[in-house]
Amino acid sequence: MRFATPLVPARLIRRYMRFLSDVELSDGTVVKAHCPNPGSMMGLKDEGMRVWIEPNDDPKKKLDWGWRLAELPDAFVGIDTGAANKVVAEALAEGIDALSGYDVIRPEVKYREKSRVDFLLSSSGRRDCYLEVKSVTLSRQAGLAEFPDSVTARGAKHLGDLAAMVEQGHRAVLLFLVQRTDCDRVTLAADIDPTYAAAFKAAQAAGVEVICLACAITPDGITATHQLPYG
Repeated sequence: MRFATPLVPARLIRRYMRFLSDVELSDGTVVKAHCPNPGSMMGLKDEGMRVWIEPNDDPKKKLDWGWRLAELPDAFVGIDTGAANKVVAEALAEGIDALSGYDVIRPEVKYREKSRVDFLLSSSGRRDCYLEVKSVTLSRQAGLAEFPDSVTARGAKHLGDLAAMVEQGHRAVLLFLVQRTDCDRVTLAADIDPTYAAAFKAAQAAGVEVICLACAITPDGITATHQLPYG
């Protein structure tokens, strides 16, 4: 996934009200940027850190800038949770080994009660595959990516929905997309959200599969690369 407009480096002043941030451009100008991440963004919102923002000329959007990347001393992190589905959609089109062999890939399909699955994969003679994507940006230990970074009742509901699909005879997969370049394995942050961890354990027991993908990230774009181990 290439960014639609070349990103601009800036310095973070603050992130506030969940979806807003103030950043300073290289010429000293302070601008307001949309922060497309509802999580805690632990470790990614420190004052003074280098960030990359995208200019926006869409008159329908309220802000002229959107925050896209956080730059750490040894890594890039994609903070836009909405980008995860775009990255996975491209990866599915190019082929993910564990999800190959499906002829039709449909995004945002309604199912269960007030739910939408990120992707529904289908093919004649095969079980439908319900694929839920989660963007992973938290890392509190070198090399280890964790999900979630805050309590997510919605995420726990999604796990229950996936388990229900398995019980109905379908295939269900939870895909963790690790949007940071300094991690080589993935696990749950059970201390942050014990309820989600319990729902995850129940979903796995019901037959929900887990796939973890790494990303290559630069100010030009984000691409899913290879599978990472979970555990």
